[in-house]
Amino acid sequence: MKPILVFQTDFTYKEGAVSSMYGVVKCVDRELEIMDGTHELPQYDTWSASYRLYQSLQFWPEGTIYVSVVDPGVGTSRRACVAKTVDGYYVVTPDNGSLTHVKKMIGIESVREIDESVNRLRGKGTEDVAIFHGRDLFGYTAARLASGIIDFEGVGPEYPVDEIVEHPLLEPVTEPGKVQGIFEINDPNFGNLWTNIPLKKFKEAGFEYGDYINLAVKHEGKTVFNQKVLFHQSFGFAQKGDPMIYNNELMKVAVAVSQGDFCSEYNLNYGPEWTVEFTK
Repeated sequence: MKPILVFQTDFTYKEGAVSSMYGVVKCVDRELEIMDGTHELPQYDTWSASYRLYQSLQFWPEGTIYVSVVDPGVGTSRRACVAKTVDGYYVVTPDNGSLTHVKKMIGIESVREIDESVNRLRGKGTEDVAIFHGRDLFGYTAARLASGIIDFEGVGPEYPVDEIVEHPLLEPVTEPGKVQGIFEINDPNFGNLWTNIPLKKFKEAGFEYGDYINLAVKHEGKTVFNQKVLFHQSFGFAQKGDPMIYNNELMKVAVAVSQGDFCSEYNLNYGPEWTVEFTK
C-alpha cells in the first residue's frame, strides 16, 4: 500500500492554497490518499508546527508521510528537507525549528535536503515563484516519495542530523512535593494549557489524583495566577467552572476549567515565558 499523506499548515481554508497543494499531489498520482492534520496553525509559528507534529505523528500508520508547512523563511536559504524518524515515518518540511519535538521525543534517523533541480514542480508557470514551496516543493516531493517515483535517497543529499535547526526545549525541574515547568502549548478549542511536565515525574514528586495542589503561574517572572486546584483524571471530577489539573492525551500535566476556558478566563497563554509551579 502507498503511504498516506498528511498535511498541516498555517494556510487556513480562506483561499486556494490548500486546494492547489492537493491538486499537485493528485497530478503526480491519482491514487494517493491525502488527509488533513490541521490548516489552522498560528501564522509563522514554527514552535506550534513542531509540537503538533509530535502530538499526532505517532498515531498514523508506519510509513506515513507528514507534510508540515509553516514557513516564514520561504524562498530564502533555509533548507527544505525530508526527515526519516527512527520508527519509520517521514516528515517533509522546512528545516526551521519544525522538527524540534520529533527529534527530541521520537528520534530522527536521517535527514535529506530536497534537490530542487529534480524535485520541484515545473511546467505550470511556477518556475519563478519563490513564495509557495508548500505547493511547488513540499507537496510535490511528498507525492513523488509516496508514489514510489523516488525513494528516500532520491530526495536529495543527506546532511547530519545534528545540523537540524531546533528550538530550545526546557526541561521540568522536580523535587519531593514540588514541580516546575512551563506551559508548552494550548488546546485552543477548549482553552486548556499543557505543560512540559510528564505525568510520571508529577507522581514521583508525590502528587496523586484527588489532591488539591497549589498552582502558581508566572509570566516573565510576575505571578498572574495562584490558587489551590484539584488534580484528577478528567474534567467531570471538578465542579463546572472550576480550574483543575489533569493529565492530557500525551501523558503530560495540563490545566483546564471544567466546561470553561482556562486561557481566556484567566488571560493566560503558552511559551517559555509562562512558567508554572506545583507545590504540596
